[in-house]
Amino acid sequence: MNFFLETLQVIGLFVYYLLESLVFLVVPKRKKNVSGEIVLITGAGNGIGRLLSLKFASLGATVVLWDINQDGLKETSRLARENGAGRVHSYICDCSKRQDVYRVADQVKKEVGDVSILVNNAGIVTGKRFLDCPDSLVEKTMEVNIMAHFWTYKAFLPAMIASNHGHLVSIASSAGLTGVNRLSDYCASKFAAVGFAESVDLEMRDLRKSGVKTTIVCPFFINTGMFDGCQTKWPNLLPTLEPEYVAEKIITAIRRNQEMLLLPRSLYFIFAFKNILPVKIVVLFANYFGSPHVMDSFKGRAKKD
Repeated sequence: MNFFLETLQVIGLFVYYLLESLVFLVVPKRKKNVSGEIVLITGAGNGIGRLLSLKFASLGATVVLWDINQDGLKETSRLARENGAGRVHSYICDCSKRQDVYRVADQVKKEVGDVSILVNNAGIVTGKRFLDCPDSLVEKTMEVNIMAHFWTYKAFLPAMIASNHGHLVSIASSAGLTGVNRLSDYCASKFAAVGFAESVDLEMRDLRKSGVKTTIVCPFFINTGMFDGCQTKWPNLLPTLEPEYVAEKIITAIRRNQEMLLLPRSLYFIFAFKNILPVKIVVLFANYFGSPHVMDSFKGRAKKD
């Protein structure tokens, strides 16, 4: 195809896809049925992971719960069964360890079957300035927040490709789209999570595996305890999000095969402007929103004795 014809084709498809997206704003896509799907959720012992587990269970999915916290797993399993889950399987897994991920993944394949929806949700945060953060915590942040994604994809993606059916869900963060003071290691891991998920999605498209979908979730702070103590300057403009609201939005995005989900919706506009405005203006607005100081009173999730 010559340059002129291909350019016309691109312009035509550009207009078509733009109109299609505008139509879907008014008439949302039909939600797909996840009943019978095998859904694996990392970090399922509390927070968003637990809520997603309960919601998938109520929709008739077989839920596979991974966490390092045995007590949290037991509680999520109990709640899932109370929520109508027909099949709930829980496994202790340290997602920061590659061999542990592969070992437990093999166990899941033998005991449950091939995972068709993979939700990489497990995450940690240190909340320290970069030079104050011990090397061991920097390494642990990267191991949990991004390296674990590599190992779970390696474990479960081949079966999805073989059947041309599956869904890869990355619970990233708005901190994966912009730098944040005192979150340097966390931002690095979440930027990596976003880039990795986007890249694998492009690989699936190149392989013409249209049945393997990707959803990347980039929320602002969520009131799960992970970012306890953090405060926003203008909570009406950038509120701390409620977990139930976020979990419901994630489930809807997955069922509608939405590629990217930003929460709250104002982030779509904020990041669009960030990419086109001069750096000084971006910094000006960051100061206006109080971005450099959101972590000043950070406490994080309280550790149990």
